[in-house]
Amino acid sequence: MTRSISLFLAGLLVGALLATGGFALVMRRGPADGGGQQAKVLKLAHALDPQHPVHLGMVHLKERLEEISGGAMTVEIYPSAVLGGETECIEQLQNGVLAMTKTSTGPMEAFIPEMQLFGLPYLFRDSDHFWAFADSETGRGLLHKGKERNMYGLCYYDAGSRNFYTKDRQIKTPDDLQGLKIRVMNSPMAIKMVEMMGGSPTPISWGELYSALAQGIVDGAENNPPSFYSNKHYETCKYFSLDGHVVLPDMLLISAPIWDELSPREQEWLQQAADESSVFQRELWAEKSTEALEAVKELGVEVYEPDKQPFMDKVAPMYDEHVGTPVGDLVEKIRAIR
Repeated sequence: MTRSISLFLAGLLVGALLATGGFALVMRRGPADGGGQQAKVLKLAHALDPQHPVHLGMVHLKERLEEISGGAMTVEIYPSAVLGGETECIEQLQNGVLAMTKTSTGPMEAFIPEMQLFGLPYLFRDSDHFWAFADSETGRGLLHKGKERNMYGLCYYDAGSRNFYTKDRQIKTPDDLQGLKIRVMNSPMAIKMVEMMGGSPTPISWGELYSALAQGIVDGAENNPPSFYSNKHYETCKYFSLDGHVVLPDMLLISAPIWDELSPREQEWLQQAADESSVFQRELWAEKSTEALEAVKELGVEVYEPDKQPFMDKVAPMYDEHVGTPVGDLVEKIRAIR
């Protein structure tokens, strides 16, 4: 199915839901318990498939919210880009058509300049180092900096490290990227990183990437093992390099006006469910990452772990550009974490 047709069908679905009054940001429907309490339903849409560990984290959020609130609140999840891709969902949230969505922090650079932090290659030593920052007061504070743009962050989800994968050659050193068109997110940091490593960055939406690889529009891409596996990119890309250049988390967003309309008690319920889903999801992520790598190996993918130092040397100047800026200050705080 082409992207134009997909978006057309998504538009029809949104229109139909709006016409029936069933796609309000927050709606009340049906008794949630024997006392006739009306449940508050938040619509949550995203572009991942239902088997993805980030989606499963949001399912856990739904289950915990229902339990914590005693059935007074829930979320209704629309996966697989049925209501549009990542960019479309962000726009719908800002425009008051959608209550919640999941996004990578990459596209958030356009709204929150400090989010460029996560696009800096090789900033975090490992997963523990990343979560020590993400769970800190400073890390959580970044979630709320988009409120003036109608986006309020509730939690981070683990998206692991991003790695290069290609159709025709293994990426063992940065020199192997020369002459290759590499799909990246529409992120200035991602574009600059691939350029500095010698590749040709090509921004393409996630939903279009499978066909772009199959048709030779790009020679490869960069992402985490579960996404590589669940979206079947192994069918065209038989080389996966565990260079781990960026730890780029996902984040769960709610429309800021909707957040403000919730009572303090409802906000507490939702935030608790989000925090618990983040812990659940990061544990699931580690398990699914290992499973994904083993699965693609069995499917004929050559997985290689290169020396990271040559890659780090290539992108070192990216840090110089942020000295004395808010991003540079955050870098210093992160490096001080032991």
